[in-house]
Formats: sequence, structure tokens, C-alpha cells
Amino acid sequence: MDETEVFEAERPRLVGIASRVLGDHAEAEDVVQQTWLRLDRAVTRDATDIENLPAWLTTVTTRLCLDRLRSRTPVPHEEVEVVETAPDPADDVALADTVGIALQAVIDRLSPRERVAFVLHDSFGFEFGTIAAVLDTTPAAARKLASRARSKVAQPATEDALADWEVVDAFMAAARGGDVERLLQLLAPDAVVGADEAAVLAGTPSSIEGRDEVATFFNGSAQSAFPVLVGDRPASAWFLRGEARVVFDFTVEAGQVRAITFRADPAVLARVVRRSGADPT
Repeated sequence: MDETEVFEAERPRLVGIASRVLGDHAEAEDVVQQTWLRLDRAVTRDATDIENLPAWLTTVTTRLCLDRLRSRTPVPHEEVEVVETAPDPADDVALADTVGIALQAVIDRLSPRERVAFVLHDSFGFEFGTIAAVLDTTPAAARKLASRARSKVAQPATEDALADWEVVDAFMAAARGGDVERLLQLLAPDAVVGADEAAVLAGTPSSIEGRDEVATFFNGSAQSAFPVLVGDRPASAWFLRGEARVVFDFTVEAGQVRAITFRADPAVLARVVRRSGADPT
């Protein structure tokens, strides 16, 4: 077969790869068309001798997708620090074969390189050596990228989809209702509680470490806390006689509470604005 026939035979596979990486079929078609233009230029104008045309087409298509993803993500992502680890058992699990709307939403939030490594390996079965060549990195770094992406994708989709304010409000509702299982779901494994000096003087603990300990502390508590904003951040605050006395300032990452800081500094309390909920008494 000549180059045109090979390209047409490979087109469905290339569109499939680009669609999965980009999450947009129309954009994938455009990328594959760009691949064809590059092939035509390489063969007719540059007289390039392509030894393995399907591999060449895969590389060009994937790199064009990577360029598109990077243009969507102007803030540079840090490079992966390669750490020697045991083989990842999850490498045998093709999670991307069950991609749905919720999972695609999670994939959309991966960094460009994580996304390419995850899709090529888990969905299409490419070896890490091949992925490394596409990403211009080492096989170990490509494996690490895919593993990190897989761990993000494996997070509960319902939690990942929550906005920060929904996580804060769900956590406080679980605290008031004594729903310790829900608290544990919403807390990151390394969750911590801290406090400023004014909050410690008001009686809050200065430090609590660990998901279980934080959940135990909040279980059944915060009955007089109500939703607030501190600047533009969703938070909660303990009210007494209609005035905020202590703010629960949340740090939320990937749909989970990573830290809660009790703040009672007057400058912080002055910035508290009620969001919704029953009036404090």
C-alpha cells in the first residue's frame, strides 16, 4: 500500500486516540487531518523515508494532541520526579475502557502529559517505551505519569465533581449529623487541623493530625456553625449572639478536605460574610 492507503486504513485508530486524549471528536478529526497534511509534506516535499508509517502517524497525531492540550493549559506543569518503585499492579487494569462522562471530566483535569500517558497506555495498550518516545522522556517517567494519572482517575468521581463550597457544606452537615463515615470520605488521608493564636485562646485545639482523628473531633459537633465566605473562599463559622467568633477555614483539594484552620483573629472575622443557612442565634 502507498502512504495514502496506509493513512486511510489508520485513520479510524488515529481518530480514536485523538478523541480519547482531547475529549472532542470534531477536534480529533481536525488533528488527524493535520497529521495527513504533515505526512503529505514529509513525503512529497521533504522526500522523507518513513520506516514504520503507523508508528509515525501515531507519534505525530499524539504530539499534535499534546500541543492542543498545552494551549488549553497555559500554566506550566512541573516535570515528574522519577522515583524507582516496584512495578505498578494497576498497569494491568485498562480503566479507560470504561470511560464515561464522569470519568472524562476527571481526565480533562489531568496535566497534558499525564493525560497522554494514561490514554495511550491504559486505553490503547502502548508500551511505556513508545509513550516515552512520544513525550520525549524516559520509560520510567512515562510510567510515573500514567500511574499518577491513574490514581487521580481512580478517585471517587462524585467527590471529584464537587465544588469547594459543596465539599465544605457536606463536611459540616456530616459533622452536625454525626455521620462519621461521610466525614471520613470527605477527608484526605493526611488531613490536619490547625489554629491561629486567637482561636487557641478561645478554646480550639492547636493541632489535630490524621483523617480518623479529625473525623472523631468533628463528629457530632459544629451545631452553631453556619456557611460563610472569607474573602472569596467558602468556609464555615461558629456564631454566638449573631456574631462570628471562630472561622473554620478549609483547604479543599480534589474534592477532599486537606486542612481546616480555626481562625479568630479580628481581621479575619471582619471579612466574614454569610452565605446561606439558618440564622445564627
